[in-house]
Amino acid sequence: MSSSSERTAPRVGVVEELTWPAIRDAQWPVALLPFGATEAHNTHLPYGTDTMLAREVAARVAAACAEQAVRVAALPAIPFGVNTTQLDLPLTINVMPSTQLALLRDVVQSLEPHGVRALVLLNAHGGNELRALVRELQPGTPIILAIVNWWQAGDHDLFDTAGDHAGELETAALLHVAPHLVVPDRATWGNGYAKPSVFDGVRSGWAWLPRRWTQVTSDTGVGDPRAATEEAGAAFVAQAVQRISAFCVELAHADPHAMWADR
Repeated sequence: MSSSSERTAPRVGVVEELTWPAIRDAQWPVALLPFGATEAHNTHLPYGTDTMLAREVAARVAAACAEQAVRVAALPAIPFGVNTTQLDLPLTINVMPSTQLALLRDVVQSLEPHGVRALVLLNAHGGNELRALVRELQPGTPIILAIVNWWQAGDHDLFDTAGDHAGELETAALLHVAPHLVVPDRATWGNGYAKPSVFDGVRSGWAWLPRRWTQVTSDTGVGDPRAATEEAGAAFVAQAVQRISAFCVELAHADPHAMWADR
């Protein structure tokens, strides 16, 4: 029997899985645009970790919103991020912030005529600093532009040390979302040790400069992943989905002229 007979139904709101009539016959007040990256993630996670997590969280948010009678369009994920300081690592793909701006402008203009009231940039990569893009585009569009860093939407106290890149949080999340892509032998995982900056201002947090990845870490990770569990990943993803979906439902009903209120 053909494997096509075993296909599951398209997921609600996942645009790349839906037909034109399914999209045409529904209202989509909110869209999610997942931002990922293609980069090394320690020795145990795949290059597409950020993209896969952003894509999956977006799909789950769309499903959670549909349960609350709000249609959210989970757009296809952008698999390339800003990776200017990792280009000495093979097959890392970098796109410049100016490229992201041009792409985002085109996406916004594509959505404007079709009833989308808010666009959430669902980010999964720390190098994608999207605020400047939103500040430039917001004055020229009626669509509400918002940014959600998905890894900040759950409680980090679920982990011993959440980590910064391919650490316990990301590893736990991928153990939940795509366990078959995580290297099973934990003895081969890097410990994610990151060298501190030689500058006091950077160590203290009031100064910043980009990190040359191969100078900072020997395994490309930042944060020890070895305590990660699928259970913690499932709990964290569920928290993030619940909170992001609640935000999207609020955006669907928000008055763009009254989004700040006295408390």
